[in-house]
Amino acid sequence: MTIAQVSQKYGISADTLRYYERIGLLPPVGRTKSGIRDYTEEDCNWVNFIKCMRSAGLPVETLIEYVGLFGQGDETIPARKELLMEQRRQLAARIGEMQAVLDRLDKKIEGYESHLLKAERSLKR
Repeated sequence: MTIAQVSQKYGISADTLRYYERIGLLPPVGRTKSGIRDYTEEDCNWVNFIKCMRSAGLPVETLIEYVGLFGQGDETIPARKELLMEQRRQLAARIGEMQAVLDRLDKKIEGYESHLLKAERSLKR
């Protein structure tokens, strides 16, 4: 796939894809004989993984570290697993914090709804 096709498929600009590759967030993408990036299915899987992890808030630096470890081979599997487990713990904690905020907002909204119902009832009298 061309960079334009990958960009459209994943909703990431071509400039961002080039940047991700330049900083090591995306492993080097193969090129055609004329030097045009040629994304394989594996490359697309990386793009999808990075997009997913970034949308969950994982830091770029952590993902660069993960990609670097991946490039070093199977001996880094334990380190990669630990890195992902730590990110999972942090994400679960953030989700818990966000759930508490959501619960508080729901209670606040319920209070307004209750107040509005009382106001409507007094208008009907």
